[in-house]
Amino acid sequence: MILESTLENVVLTQKDKFEKKENLIQRELDINLQNKFAVIISGVRRCGKSTLMDLIAKKITKFNYINFEDPRISEFQLADFETLEKVFEKINGKSNHYFFDEIQLIDKWEFHVRRLLDENKYLVITGSNASLLSKELGTKLTGRNLRYELFPFSYSEFLNYKKLKKGLISFNEYLKKGGFPEFLLLEDAKILRNLVSDSLIRDIATRHKIKNIKELTEIAIYLISNVGKEVSYTSLTKMFNLGSTNTTSKYISYLEDAYLLFTINKFDYSLKKQIVNPKKVYAIDTGVIIHNSKTFTEDFGRLLENLVFIELKRRGKEIFYFKEKNECDFVTREGTKITSAIQVCYELTEQNKEREINGLVEALEKFNLKEGVILTLNQEQEFVVDSKKVKLIPVWKWLLEQ
Repeated sequence: MILESTLENVVLTQKDKFEKKENLIQRELDINLQNKFAVIISGVRRCGKSTLMDLIAKKITKFNYINFEDPRISEFQLADFETLEKVFEKINGKSNHYFFDEIQLIDKWEFHVRRLLDENKYLVITGSNASLLSKELGTKLTGRNLRYELFPFSYSEFLNYKKLKKGLISFNEYLKKGGFPEFLLLEDAKILRNLVSDSLIRDIATRHKIKNIKELTEIAIYLISNVGKEVSYTSLTKMFNLGSTNTTSKYISYLEDAYLLFTINKFDYSLKKQIVNPKKVYAIDTGVIIHNSKTFTEDFGRLLENLVFIELKRRGKEIFYFKEKNECDFVTREGTKITSAIQVCYELTEQNKEREINGLVEALEKFNLKEGVILTLNQEQEFVVDSKKVKLIPVWKWLLEQ
């Protein structure tokens, strides 16, 4: 049980801080509130979920806000929502708008949210864990929620935040620094290291009762250091002496739930083969890769590939890699059909052009596509290979396409 006086102090201090935020950067997510649906915004820590909440709240005269990550309310339970309602009304008066930050920390939170929805309230909820939110939404909030995923700044948001012009110079900065707002403001590497550490401890180890944090950290850093490479659960299990592939699978699923890492399957029409084939791994942000890797050299080709992957995720694509005789970095699927093929390389040269083009063209032929894209740092050209159109596009231009 949380004392009413404690909750009142928390709500007042958080409200003051929340309302005083200035110079907020408009995000590209278009969110409309509806009193029949809870708006759920999930994403990695520190990517701007609270700021996005603030942007929405600034359009509303009266609202209730609380961040459940506040250590003063670490013992908050479902029953405490009743006291919280009294505090909200005392401070804000009658309000139909609720903003709950990091609500996944509260056990059975969905019961209270459902009650508020039944009372025709407007709700915006954030969380840093994908599967936990999904699991709970699937019980009490089926058909009563609108899901959004927020990522670190896109290139266009980065340009807006840094007040820079589009082009190769600003893109190179974006490639190396990534899109986390706090890091872009202070440029202190500890911010991105602490981000990973906090996610591992608070979002994974504490929640899943993992005692061997060193082991979890080692596998996370290894994967961050090897983005764009194929990995298998069997090889990782042996490498880190994890005992079983089930343990490895759990660790990786936890890392994905926390939005630190993502894996994609090799495309196959057989779901069973997709599952057993090696996966490729990507990280949430290029800045995170550079400042958390112990072995990662400045391999700008892999950074470029990681950046393209995150943009495809941001656009809501279902992504695979393609590999038969040759390899294509990404193919995307809509419904049951592969609709695009994308190859990524830092620079197309006489030495690598046969490999890169052949991989793309093989994918185009496999899926009966008329054209494909090779994204490079700054090359622009079109040509035809085996009746397939191939477009070379600078990544920074592709990122700005809608």
